[in-house]
Amino acid sequence: MFLSAFRRTLGAGTRCLSGRRECGTVGQLVKRNFSAQDDHNSKMDDFKSQIHKYQSLETYFNKKLRKYYRRFTDTTQGAVVHGVQHLYFEEEGSIYRVNRANCHQQPEILLSLSAVESKASLQRIRLSPGEKFLAATVKSDHSEEASCVILKLGDNPAVAHIQRNVFSFEWARDEVLFYTSQANLRSLHVYCLTFDKGYPEASLVYEEQDSRFFVELWCSKDKKFITINCNSKRNSEVHLINCFFPSRTPVLVQPRTADLIYHVDHRNEELYILANLGPNSEYQLLKTAVSSPSIENWRLIYSPGQSVKLVDMELFDQHCVILARTPQCLYLDCFPLGNVSHSSCIMLPPWACAVEAVSELHLKGDIFRFKLSSPVEPPVDFLYSPVKRQLFSEEGFTKKVHTDCTIMRTDARSQDGTLVPMTVFHMGSDRQPTNRPLLVHVYGAYGMDLDMAFKPESRLLLDAGWILAYCHVRGGGELGLAWHTAGCLTKKKNGLDDLKACIVQLFKLGLSQPSLTALTASSAGGVLAGAFCNENPELIRAVVLRAPFLDVLQTMQDPSLALTIEEQEEWGDPAMNSSHRDYIASYCPFKNLRPQKYPSIFITAYEEDQRVSLQSLWRYINRLKDVVATYEEVNGKAGLSSTIILDSYPGIGHSGPTDLKKSIQESARHLAFLYRELGIST
Repeated sequence: MFLSAFRRTLGAGTRCLSGRRECGTVGQLVKRNFSAQDDHNSKMDDFKSQIHKYQSLETYFNKKLRKYYRRFTDTTQGAVVHGVQHLYFEEEGSIYRVNRANCHQQPEILLSLSAVESKASLQRIRLSPGEKFLAATVKSDHSEEASCVILKLGDNPAVAHIQRNVFSFEWARDEVLFYTSQANLRSLHVYCLTFDKGYPEASLVYEEQDSRFFVELWCSKDKKFITINCNSKRNSEVHLINCFFPSRTPVLVQPRTADLIYHVDHRNEELYILANLGPNSEYQLLKTAVSSPSIENWRLIYSPGQSVKLVDMELFDQHCVILARTPQCLYLDCFPLGNVSHSSCIMLPPWACAVEAVSELHLKGDIFRFKLSSPVEPPVDFLYSPVKRQLFSEEGFTKKVHTDCTIMRTDARSQDGTLVPMTVFHMGSDRQPTNRPLLVHVYGAYGMDLDMAFKPESRLLLDAGWILAYCHVRGGGELGLAWHTAGCLTKKKNGLDDLKACIVQLFKLGLSQPSLTALTASSAGGVLAGAFCNENPELIRAVVLRAPFLDVLQTMQDPSLALTIEEQEEWGDPAMNSSHRDYIASYCPFKNLRPQKYPSIFITAYEEDQRVSLQSLWRYINRLKDVVATYEEVNGKAGLSSTIILDSYPGIGHSGPTDLKKSIQESARHLAFLYRELGIST
């Protein structure tokens, strides 16, 4: 599951809305900088004057969403850690343990998260090898900085230490914890925290010198090594900490090399390495002895087929399980580590769009546990036995939860002839899809897949007759590393062309029409969504954006901002490279606002957002209103303006609220806006 860890690192060091449960990032607060308090008050008055017309619909959807969330409450559960004596788990904001010999007894509460941070959520939990300590990172809504709480277990559990500003951590031994510190949205230092003297003592182990890189710790599955993973958008470097000799200097596997990305796990004195050394720089699986870790000793043992993306890998005692994806499906490829030619392929259910490995830590055995879901199908637990080569499910292998839903996997031909995959959901009984509302989803950045996990809001829209389309445009990671490369830097506009091609193709297929079409995106997905509004406003009627990145040019020209240097490999360096500056200026959403008819736009912002400042979004909104007013004045269409709203939430950071009540309120407001602007009755 170490590719999953790398994607979390990417999400931490980018303008990426990772899930509402796990963000694991840090930063320096971007302060609001309005010229006067009355300016802020006038903006809030403007918001209130517009939002009142949605209040009845918001109330309706708030009630409706509560029913959907209650309906699917049991489809999500907190982390579970298996110790020798106890099971440890999180529930309703607290960490509990229960004796494994008597699981029916009353669970013992170990820690209330609110005692560490207000409105806190659990990020990561780790049990020390001998079950003497438990460590957990806790983060509040208003900050991306997490605190690591170390509990000393035993008969009378107690907090032994709280380490502030921690991004990742792993136990080497019972009294030895390694962690990475956080500062200004960066993770550059690794420390060793020891407890063998009766009190915590920290020492510096590693310091990253290149500000383009982000450092995270991960433990090998056999618990023998901790990897120091140093990743930029284009390169990586791994150092090994021996858990049996943690005081030794970490061993470098392979020095960072241009365009080489690799990730390491360990088994039986051999390193198993996923590296982008395959055709088109895609991932392959290689191995080498721990004693000779450098690249000239790597031996190829597995390479995925053509048009196959290697999603992740899980090592077992005698087997390896590869999770892979084609444009049409997900599947497992399992093979004995001693004989790769004896592999077996297991196709996963056709409705599955998202997969999540279940990390039941410290649980031994050759069973691969994972969850499958789709935007409209709640998670289903699956078990795969590499030894028996059998797949088991609580719901049955082919069972689909929403039997009336039609899933269509199709593609659109972009401007340069590239086929762009789409995943479309709609009710199978619908005989007039042209008259149905359509919600289009897009992201297309950092090589990260478009979020296809289950959401009650999506299920509600499907049940209400909406068509849901997910456009897997270039810049994302759906088709591998080359797919990302084809949509970043001076190829960023490929993603914009892809989005247009997808929407036009949906209309050609008879799925909705422009007056009933809305577009939604979050974070860096706002770049393509905002650029699309400038270039093709006639193709959509409404837009909903969450914490969107909209001013690429100004942001990337300011090296004082926390993410500017690191993200130059994604967007370019307009401050020093004139061709980059001109290219970014050609698509930057803020830069290209102009007098024309725009769709209605609803932006949700978070006042404690450390990645996309509230001030930058107010600047965008004000400029957008100005160009719309100019267009209306010139064309004599005053009073027919599109609705433009910025809704800001205090005390919340970039990932949005973890509080269910606030989350439902936000979603209800979005749905109310979409229904009113598209003229849909409930």
